[in-house]
Amino acid sequence: MDTNTGITEPGQAEPQGADPAGTPEIAVIIPHYNDVARLERCLVELMKNDLEGAEILVVDNASPDPPDRLKPRFPRVRFLTEPEKGAGPARNRGVAESSAPVLAFIDADCVPAEDWVATARAVAPRADLIGGRVDVFDETPPPRSGAEAFEKVFAFNFRDYVERQGFSGAGNLVTTRAVFLDVGGFRTGVSEDNDWSLRATAKGYRLIYEDGLKVSHPSRADWAELRRKWLRLSQESFALNDTGGASRLRWALKALAMPASALVHMPKVFFSPKLDGLGERMRAAGVLVRLRLRRMAWMLRQATGGKL
Repeated sequence: MDTNTGITEPGQAEPQGADPAGTPEIAVIIPHYNDVARLERCLVELMKNDLEGAEILVVDNASPDPPDRLKPRFPRVRFLTEPEKGAGPARNRGVAESSAPVLAFIDADCVPAEDWVATARAVAPRADLIGGRVDVFDETPPPRSGAEAFEKVFAFNFRDYVERQGFSGAGNLVTTRAVFLDVGGFRTGVSEDNDWSLRATAKGYRLIYEDGLKVSHPSRADWAELRRKWLRLSQESFALNDTGGASRLRWALKALAMPASALVHMPKVFFSPKLDGLGERMRAAGVLVRLRLRRMAWMLRQATGGKL
């Protein structure tokens, strides 16, 4: 085994979860479902980090294509299976099966920076919950599709999530075991990271944003992928509301504001330094309008008792 990377060739595997440093200081928890190629990429980049004192757990959601073939290559990683569907139950299982006092969550399709673990260790004492930066990259060659251009501008603005909306996504989140046990685990059927962060801050725990805690995430390649993402988010966000008439009225009013929000955000598309050329900006603008109109229709259906 190459002791710097933690990667071995088949037939050279050490016991899974082996930690040369002994007692773990930080647990890296990675939920996974049916995305072995991206998980492999995540682990390859993770192994470039300083992993002294780290325990690494991949929790698979009983995937039809499980990550078994990765086990010989990554002896530092513990591979677990959680039969209950959802990233939340997988993360909860990872916490239960680990022992380190600091918890660092990353998603299987994310790519950690080479100093991600070291930065997580460094920032953990600064607050109770720390959300980091998520950059967007394309997995397909140019030119960018409308979905990719839209995601480049709007996806994964963790600074806005943390500093304006009061929650952090769990694809790049650091907290402590003590906080997690007090708040309780991620819940299913809702926007789980939003829900968990709000429950934590309601208990008085402090949430901050750290730009140096960096991971990257692939953009959605086309409209179908983007639609699935936002349909899921609409379902999860609506589940955070109560079922009373006042809440449904507020949801309907929010839905009716969607077309106006597209116009409000249009300058962000046309002046974004992240996009190249008028063609990309036009494609992104078209997706912005299409998506906001679709979300309005979904939300009105939810407000009136319909199913998505």
